[in-house]
Amino acid sequence: MTYTRTLACLRCAATYPDPSLELVGRGCPSCEAGGVPANVLPVYDLSGRNAVPVADGEPGLFRYRALLPLAADTRAVSLAEGATPVVALPAVAAELGVGTVVVKDETRNPTWSYKDRLAAVAVTKAVELGINTVVVASTGNHGAAIAAYAARAGLRCVVLTVASVPSTMKTLMQVYGASVVALPEPRQRWSLMRELVRTFGWLAMSGHADPPVGSNPYGVDGYKTIAYELVEQLPSPPDVVVVPTAYADGLAGIARGFADLVALGLIERAPRMVAAEPFGPHAAALASGSELAGPVPYEPSVAFSTASPVGTFQGLSALRSTGGSAVAVPDDGVTLRAQRDLAASAGLYQEAASATAWPALATLAAQGSLGRDASVVVIGTSTGLKDVGATAATLPEVPVIEPTADALLAAIGT
Repeated sequence: MTYTRTLACLRCAATYPDPSLELVGRGCPSCEAGGVPANVLPVYDLSGRNAVPVADGEPGLFRYRALLPLAADTRAVSLAEGATPVVALPAVAAELGVGTVVVKDETRNPTWSYKDRLAAVAVTKAVELGINTVVVASTGNHGAAIAAYAARAGLRCVVLTVASVPSTMKTLMQVYGASVVALPEPRQRWSLMRELVRTFGWLAMSGHADPPVGSNPYGVDGYKTIAYELVEQLPSPPDVVVVPTAYADGLAGIARGFADLVALGLIERAPRMVAAEPFGPHAAALASGSELAGPVPYEPSVAFSTASPVGTFQGLSALRSTGGSAVAVPDDGVTLRAQRDLAASAGLYQEAASATAWPALATLAAQGSLGRDASVVVIGTSTGLKDVGATAATLPEVPVIEPTADALLAAIGT
């Protein structure tokens, strides 16, 4: 047995039977009543196993389906997600004074972000449960991924977004066939989604609790596959994994994957998880010892995909259980400079929210909290092509020149 068809609260350990749809996006009702909302996540029985079961005939990340919260006969909804490469950055490692730095380049996924891992599993679960409509609150990546996989499955998809997201994000969500509407305030999406779930029986693909608990618990476990892939791809398990973070679905899911590997006896210990976040709700909670992450002061940010004043209990749990940390990167200028530097020096163009990982990593190195032999993985969560306008605003105009070598040299300054 692997998946026990049980969900458990991360905070109080109360258990609930699969699917407990009333808890999806809302979390544990007991902890909610106690003022500390917490997600409920799938429980697995790994006893008697000493390897990650791999089904080579399954598409995409479903090669790991024995460790995903699905029935054995459920058809996988896949767009060949996962199996993304790791890209070594030796110059960055030397500059930071650590052993190795690699990027797990999740921009290679079908909708160019790691949200495809969540979407693949959450939409497959929706098919398993006979759901006909899924609903998600998103600033872009999450909505685009759910829309694409819903289209693949033949499900109706409704996306609740905010008007300020870049036009590219809106286009991506719409082109996959989703019904997309914007609300004036971000938190209004959650109250509306809870009403839609309660009234129409739609399945939540993201959270609707306030304060948030995280996303669809079945989808969160799609991120476990990043950990499984990393131990296959790297010569040894990493010491540190840096994840751009808002509500910590990815951070928690990756940490759960490493916990599986420890339980299976395949690695000795889980790596330290690090949250890179624009405004630092998780960092503030770690510093104060609070069970609630935020709210902290915030403002409009170029890293809009992760620019949340609040975090989640699942994020704090992953950070505390791995001896990890969180680093705030609030300065748009710092973030965009990191984005340009990575693109120009390593050929990797990441969304601004993803680029916050690099200043966060530099902060940890400057603090001396990374060992000289440390192996570091940075999760490249989404491509810079999702918001080209933000990058373009930092670059000079392309000059129009006469077709001569002299004019060219004058223009490029060499």
